[in-house]
Amino acid sequence: MQKNELIQLDATLVDVIDDSVFSATLENGHRFIALAKEKGGRKFGPFRLTDPVKVVFSPYDMSVARIEPTGSLES
Repeated sequence: MQKNELIQLDATLVDVIDDSVFSATLENGHRFIALAKEKGGRKFGPFRLTDPVKVVFSPYDMSVARIEPTGSLES
């Protein structure tokens, strides 16, 4: 696997931890921390619990993911 390869999956937000930090689950039940910041550090949203989102994992750490902005969420 290349160093820059990322894993993109669909998830559901289940709990709010902080302003831009959520607890989320995958369809298979795996729970993880989802961060709602773009690579440059800008926040985007808003998000509600049970919202379906696309997340990106590093292949080396499946406990934390970044929420990917979608066309309807970008400003």
